[in-house]
Amino acid sequence: MGAQVTFEGRAWQVTGLVDGRVYLVAEDGATGCVLAVRLVSAPGFSVTGPTEPPAPALWETVPLAAQERALAWLRHIREVETGLPGGPVGGAPRPEYDPRRFTLAEREEVKARELAALGWARASRTTVQRMRLVYQRQGLWGLVDKRHLRTGSATGRTDERVVAAVLEALRRRRGRSKTTTLQIIELAEQIVADTHGPARVKLPGRSSLYRLVKALADPAEPPGSAARTATGPARSGGPPPALRPAERVDIATARLGLRAVGEDGGVVPVAVTAALDAASGCVLAAVLHPPQDGPVQLSVLLAEMAVPRPQRPGWPALLEQAHAGGPARRLVSLPERIEATAARPAAVPETLIVDQSTAAVTSAVLAVCESLGISLEPAPLRTAGAKRGAVRTLEVLAGLFARHATTAEEAYGAGQAVGAYWSMPQLQDLLDEWITVRWHQRPQEQLRHPLLPRAGLAPKEMWEVLLGVAGMVPLPLAGKHYGELLPARRCALTDSGIRLGGRRYDDACLDEHRGRGQRWEVHHHPHDPRQVFVRLPDGLLHAVGWAQGEHTLHPFDEMVRRRTGGVLARRGAGAQPSIETRDGSGAAGRTADVAAVEGIAGAMTVHDADGGGAGGHIARDTGGFGVYDPRAEAELW
Repeated sequence: MGAQVTFEGRAWQVTGLVDGRVYLVAEDGATGCVLAVRLVSAPGFSVTGPTEPPAPALWETVPLAAQERALAWLRHIREVETGLPGGPVGGAPRPEYDPRRFTLAEREEVKARELAALGWARASRTTVQRMRLVYQRQGLWGLVDKRHLRTGSATGRTDERVVAAVLEALRRRRGRSKTTTLQIIELAEQIVADTHGPARVKLPGRSSLYRLVKALADPAEPPGSAARTATGPARSGGPPPALRPAERVDIATARLGLRAVGEDGGVVPVAVTAALDAASGCVLAAVLHPPQDGPVQLSVLLAEMAVPRPQRPGWPALLEQAHAGGPARRLVSLPERIEATAARPAAVPETLIVDQSTAAVTSAVLAVCESLGISLEPAPLRTAGAKRGAVRTLEVLAGLFARHATTAEEAYGAGQAVGAYWSMPQLQDLLDEWITVRWHQRPQEQLRHPLLPRAGLAPKEMWEVLLGVAGMVPLPLAGKHYGELLPARRCALTDSGIRLGGRRYDDACLDEHRGRGQRWEVHHHPHDPRQVFVRLPDGLLHAVGWAQGEHTLHPFDEMVRRRTGGVLARRGAGAQPSIETRDGSGAAGRTADVAAVEGIAGAMTVHDADGGGAGGHIARDTGGFGVYDPRAEAELW
């Protein structure tokens, strides 16, 4: 509320936030209303200027003396900037503050001397400049002395990890009459070392630890006293409730009851790792991957959840290609899908609840989270027969999507084993479409108000409701940050482009940098092969598309992929095909060279290892060559 934003090339002020819609007013009196998710994901959107005034409820918590001092600073800053204490509202400025005669630095120096004469402590020019700059960023709220807002804490500034270790040590030693405070401190130090590694957490001095144990211990049962009740395992009241969108986001993994065609042509199981908003149930990110490849990198999930899809490089073209490469009957048309995907929530989370077996956390990810202000919280330990709410929700999602994918496959006429027809990118595209069109529109039991137990909301509806209640919109990142968050590696740039993962990526922006003999920084999505991002000498990441990306979406190439998968499956089962020519020479177990095959005249016979054969001839296309089998063609059609 009150924030100044730039939208569609104009400056606006936020005047209202109701049901996920932002109400705006421009300087010339024009008004507007736009969905919050569309506003923050629109090209050119930014938050500018001070957010003045602060929320009334927040301003009332400031002591009266701090309010008066902030308002006094406001008058002095306005005089430095405009020459008038009340701002540019008419009148004549004092001579020493006339902007036409003195520079801004000179006016800051004059104001510092004036404040020092009035008895303001530490009123230097640097202080005046700092207060002026913080007012430009935060408005009147930035001028408030935040020391008046700090509340006392029993643990002071002690690291939260040390506090948690002391609480755990108190629990373990509870009820032991001979336990001393020193034993609890030593046990807490051991817990910190076992949990976070030796010397990874800085411990306070022994005297501070003594005070900490005394502050955290139960006054009715100090260390060394007998327990009044029987001891038992630690029980928590559950995680704190999430009241705002993107306040707490859970990372969870679940198995799909599907199989997909892997990159080697074999059939692989499929798992989904998703980021679920705890308050609204929205899926901010969902990545499919083979379970045997290990956990998904947390930086990939951050890129998926924090950058709106319309701002990602080449998003409309990539979506159009993916839409054309799946089943003919879609849930919605391509224009409707673009419209729905553009309104899908995206935000930088405040807290991520992560299980290290679910998402890989590296030092680089920790640095990114620190810079973005994201707190990382370990997932609670599972008790016997219990699951996290996010895991249960994701398992329901996985089951419903598996049913949808199976139905789509049967309608597509695959005619093969369930889940063994789709490739991983095709299955990922189906999942994205299904989450946007079905899951976010599906009422859920856990999204019910206690006073309305029979009215469950859909995740998208709950997101809009909570935006209006919270009075603030969680901001996402810009499109340029998408590639920056993805994992990086060094690759060579040849005349044919960049080779990565058995694929070739090429673009005209690489022409002037070929043949330099150096390796370039390349960012890539491990589970999305459609494009990579190369950092060129200008310091920016440039999107470079997969050279064969469009070619692999043609119907004939889809047929080639299916038949290639069948050949690889037979090879894995022990059947080694052989190519026999008229002279009787065989090439069993070997890969035929294209030039050699082109030089063979006459017909060819294809034999399986069991001796069965089928007459055929060489069929060519732009993608290479293949063996035409009339029986297989009849079965297909």
